[in-house]
Amino acid sequence: MSQDDSTKSEINYVKEAAKLQYNWITLAGITGFALVSGSALPLLLGAGLELMYLSLVPQNSRFQRLVRSWKYAEEKRVHDRRLSAMFQEIPSEMRLRYADLDKICRGISENYSRLSSTSQIFAQQMEDKLGGLLQAYLRLLHSAWQHREYLRTTDLNAVQRELSQLQKTQESETGKVQEINGKRIEILNKRIEKFKKIRENCEVIDAQCAAVEDVLGLVRDQSVTMRDPQQLTDHLEGLVHDVEQTEETVREVENIFENVPDMSGIAPMPSDTDNTGSGAAARNRVRN
Repeated sequence: MSQDDSTKSEINYVKEAAKLQYNWITLAGITGFALVSGSALPLLLGAGLELMYLSLVPQNSRFQRLVRSWKYAEEKRVHDRRLSAMFQEIPSEMRLRYADLDKICRGISENYSRLSSTSQIFAQQMEDKLGGLLQAYLRLLHSAWQHREYLRTTDLNAVQRELSQLQKTQESETGKVQEINGKRIEILNKRIEKFKKIRENCEVIDAQCAAVEDVLGLVRDQSVTMRDPQQLTDHLEGLVHDVEQTEETVREVENIFENVPDMSGIAPMPSDTDNTGSGAAARNRVRN
C-alpha cells in the first residue's frame, strides 16, 4: 500500500486546513480590524471567507498531498525516535551486533553501486529491503533483550511452588477463599505458560537474528562478483519474509497474555470475619 493510500482515509482535511498557521493569522487580523473599527462587518466578511476557504481548500488534491506528506514525515520521525530508544535500551553487546550488521549492509550497498546503469533499478529495491531488515533486526534484538530480562527476573520454581501449595489446600477452603484461590491458580498457570512461551520465543528470536546475519553476510560475499543482481534481491525477499513471520510469532505470543484473569470480579470478604482468626488467615493466604 502506498503512502497516500495508507493515510488518505485517516486524515480530516478540513481540520488540517483550519489548523494552518496562515489561517489563524488571517482570522486574528480580521478580529483585530473589527475591534479597531468597532464594527461587526469585518467579522461577518471573515466568517464568509472562512467558510469558502474550508469548503474549497480541503478538496484540493495538491493540499491533500501536502498534508499526507506532513503526516508521513511525522510518522517517520516518531518511528525513528522509537527505534533510537530501542537501540539505547539494549545492552552494549547487542549494539555491537547491530553495528556489525549495519557495516555488512553498507558493504552490499557499495557493491551494488558499481553495477551498470541498466542494473541500477535493483539498487533502490535493495536499499529499501536492507533498510527494512536493519529495522526489523533491531526490533528483534530489543525483543530478545526484553525476553531475557523477563526470564532473568522471574523465578519459575517459586511460581510452581506457590501453585502446588494452593492446589493442595484448595479443597479444604470454603466459600470466598476457595473462589479467590481458584482465580489465583488460574493466574499462576497463565504465568507458567507465559514463562515457557517466552523461553521458547527467545530461542526463535536468537535463531532468526543469527539467520539474518548469515544471509546478509552471504549476500555481501556474493555481491562482490555478482552477475545477476536479481538473484541477490530474491535472497533478501526470502529473508524479509522469514523475519516478518518471526515478528508475527512474537506479537502472537504477546497477545495471548494480554487478557490475564484478574481479581476484580471477587467481592471482599464478609466484614464479620475481619477480626476472627480464620478471616485473618484467609486474607494472609490471598496476599501470599
